[in-house]
Amino acid sequence: VQLVESGGGLVQPGGSLRLSCAASGFTFSRYVMSWYRQAPGKERELVAAITSAGGSTNYADSVKGRFTISRDNAKNTVYLQMGSLKPEDTAVYYCNAYTDWLHDYWGQGTQVTVSS
Repeated sequence: VQLVESGGGLVQPGGSLRLSCAASGFTFSRYVMSWYRQAPGKERELVAAITSAGGSTNYADSVKGRFTISRDNAKNTVYLQMGSLKPEDTAVYYCNAYTDWLHDYWGQGTQVTVSS
């Protein structure tokens, strides 16, 4: 099982980034996919989630209207489009795949830094 995040980097406040998470080694289309983030000194928090077929999404209040999660089951990839970025969005962003407690997978994370 592999989840490989990409697309992180340094961006100015107000800017945009698109994160990608490429999955392999499991049946991607059966899993709920989520993005979490962890800032220094803080607990990991859920940012956004999308159901297996992509029909339903959920967002943290702090990112609603600014971030969009999507998935392409043909490409085994989940995306996080981030806009109107703020310094408080600075964190390591992690991709998660979940069906049940036995099938709960994490990527290695990608750093997003929002700073002028």
